Amino acid sequence: FAATHMGDSQKLAAIAEKPYADQAKWYLNAQWNDGQNAEKVWAYVHYMQDLDEKKAEGNHLDEMQAHRFLEKFNETLTVQSMRDRLRSTGAVTTNLRYVPLIHLLIFKFNNDWRQVANAPQGNQDEVAKAQALLDEVQSAFEEADASAQRAASALRESEAREADAKRTEAAAKAREAEAIAQEAPFKQAQEEVDNALAEVKSQEDARNARTAELQQKSTQGGVVQQNKAKNELAQHLGEDPLPLRKAKITLEAALKRAEKARAPFEAARAAAEAAAAEASHARKAASDARQRSAQASAEAEAAVDAARQRLEEAEAYLEEVKARIPHGTQWWMERELHERRKFLPKSRGGIDKK
Repeated sequence: FAATHMGDSQKLAAIAEKPYADQAKWYLNAQWNDGQNAEKVWAYVHYMQDLDEKKAEGNHLDEMQAHRFLEKFNETLTVQSMRDRLRSTGAVTTNLRYVPLIHLLIFKFNNDWRQVANAPQGNQDEVAKAQALLDEVQSAFEEADASAQRAASALRESEAREADAKRTEAAAKAREAEAIAQEAPFKQAQEEVDNALAEVKSQEDARNARTAELQQKSTQGGVVQQNKAKNELAQHLGEDPLPLRKAKITLEAALKRAEKARAPFEAARAAAEAAAAEASHARKAASDARQRSAQASAEAEAAVDAARQRLEEAEAYLEEVKARIPHGTQWWMERELHERRKFLPKSRGGIDKK
């Protein structure tokens, strides 16, 4: 900056150190003109923030970025032409490696830089309070947005859990059907075993009863009768018990068939039990996810209400003090609140995003 007019130069340098939005408000306070250029300045600020890696915290562009900025707004200059234009305002006497917003505004709208540097900025206490309320609005909307994202994430999880529960329930029903299908041959084989056991017992009981009868006769009555009974007992014990042997063979075969049918039945039953346990776990997970989704949705609704309340408080205060703060600052804050309203549901006072 020039060595003369150091006071004004230092003021302009201090303005140039402010974030883009603060530079814009300062400029609009200095050059209000019924807000003729307010929307242009708003667009300039947001495009510069897009170009600057520091975003809203930035305050200047390098020469390459400044060229991109000018191209965006239909004013392409060579490096030298841009430097000449910046010097033509009188605010710059040396090459600027970086171009603050305030310098671009001064040369684009051909203003007196000293008048801009010395423009009154209104009651700073009221401006500071209004800005603090605006910052609270911003924080509230950021929290509302974060809550909405959490709610959306919880809803996605809930839907995924519901789908998983349906899938595992379908699998459990399929496994149950398989177990039922495998149960029939096993039950039939088991009934054959039971019948064969009953037949073996019946044959054994009959043989044992005949043995007991002959043993008793062999010790009672006359000698002839006893001897006859002993002979019959010996024949009885020595003869092949065909019916009993046949019953045991039948039993052995039935046991083999039952054992063969047991393995697939037990495997199917174990698979059905495991599927049922998985389905139960999935149903619980889905239920828990539904609860989390409902809670996240309620929190998101509450966050939106809180953001709306902060917005209305800021609007009310700005309306109260608007006569005591500069036009540029007032317009800028109203514009930011207007933008915030676009992110409210219409049921809560939101407006179209145009």
